[in-house]
Amino acid sequence: MKALIFDVDGTLADTESAHLRAFNAAFAEVGLDWCWDEALYTRLLRVAGGKERLMHYWRMVDPEEARGCKVGETIDAVHAVKTRHYAELAGSGQLPLRPGIARLIDEAGRAGVPVAIATTTTPANLDVLLRLPLGADWRARFAAICDAGTIAAKKPAPDVYLAVLQRLGLEAAECLAIEDSENGLRAAQAAGIATVVTPTAYTGHDRFDGALLVLPHLGDPAQPLPQQLPGAAQRWVDLGALRNWHRGTLFEAA
Repeated sequence: MKALIFDVDGTLADTESAHLRAFNAAFAEVGLDWCWDEALYTRLLRVAGGKERLMHYWRMVDPEEARGCKVGETIDAVHAVKTRHYAELAGSGQLPLRPGIARLIDEAGRAGVPVAIATTTTPANLDVLLRLPLGADWRARFAAICDAGTIAAKKPAPDVYLAVLQRLGLEAAECLAIEDSENGLRAAQAAGIATVVTPTAYTGHDRFDGALLVLPHLGDPAQPLPQQLPGAAQRWVDLGALRNWHRGTLFEAA
């Protein structure tokens, strides 16, 4: 295992509640009579990408109107408003990193293990989320960052992971991904990357067939996982545990 690759939304931070609030705030601001509840938004999360999600929902509720010539412009405008509301939430410190994320990034940095990001969120959302917990120079902590501005095909397509592998100069078998959703797992698997999954309330009912391991979160000394982990000396995930799990996967594949 020569590098770690992190998804962002739901993986680095439990962001989906903030995204949902931002979508509904945008609908109200622009005068749309849409209002997404948690159950609906959970279903919509199967569509990767905020703009794609908006188009999918529009086609659900009014297929004829969704074929209009200015639909694309409207979606761009609504999404821009939504991004502003999300930035306000994230910038206020309401979206802390999930347990173990900062610790594992720090540990990888000390050990000289490159850390990368493979996400389908926008660069603006990425910056506003990570600037506060990781500092203004957060980008310097990652060897590669690929986001919605990098590739056209979003997860579950493997494109963003393939782009990260190219920037890292590594083979898929030399990396390990950390994801929170079925779409993310499928994207990593399609790129040939072993994956640990840490679901959220929004993705807990997804299917994670073929995941290396499914955990509630990565754990911390102050917030340990409820059970002892296989191949780990403690009840939280560290580089040693990840290397053990990754090595086991490679042995099985061989």
